[in-house]
Amino acid sequence: MDYLPDSNARYKDVDYWNERYRTEESFEWFGDFTKFGHLLKQHVGTEENILMLGCGNSALSYDMCQAGYSSITNVDYSSVCVESMAERHKDCAQLSWLCLDARRLAFPDGVFDVVLEKGTLDAMLVEETDPWKISENAARLLHQVLLEVSRVLKPGGRFISVTFAQPHFRKRLYAQAEYDWSIKHYHYGSNFHYFLYVLTKGEKLSTEDAALERRLVEEAEAPPIYVRFQEADSEDFLNNIGL
Repeated sequence: MDYLPDSNARYKDVDYWNERYRTEESFEWFGDFTKFGHLLKQHVGTEENILMLGCGNSALSYDMCQAGYSSITNVDYSSVCVESMAERHKDCAQLSWLCLDARRLAFPDGVFDVVLEKGTLDAMLVEETDPWKISENAARLLHQVLLEVSRVLKPGGRFISVTFAQPHFRKRLYAQAEYDWSIKHYHYGSNFHYFLYVLTKGEKLSTEDAALERRLVEEAEAPPIYVRFQEADSEDFLNNIGL
């Protein structure tokens, strides 16, 4: 079955994902655990309480469970996905599954050591064409999600974001004092690089990253720049989005 939508906008449509998850067994955005597990192990302890944001039908949580991670709460806004994955991994007590909107996480403040997302934010930004200036609607959506992520993290907790977005585009979106975290980034992959961002709650932004926040506020208008990536995946939006 061809899972490519007729419009990239459908990647933001829960009905598209419900339909897709009814038949698609699994799909890995930006590679599986073997590709970046060495980076996760540097920043995530096996006994820590982990929230997987926008889990989809990825095997990442199960692979992490097999690698010794003992507590992973998986959330997605597709009820079809959550029901399917809960049934598939019903014998794995380390994994739990909930249908939730990333903008409104039904958890108390400061309950997770780690929040991990792989491609979730990229799907939310799929319609953006200018990597230097995202639309007002996209900025509002992203801000809601990042505020929730920061809220549910413990002091010293980490938000780990896996994406193909290069640092000069993505860091400026993460570099806000309101989120109360520092930013580090790493890359993995050979022919095509993906990026893993580690944002640690309670640490201050570096001088360089704090300047990104000021610049974002000060910029009344930035010149349009469009980036087209080389083909690295079967999903069309991965080759066109510039974020």
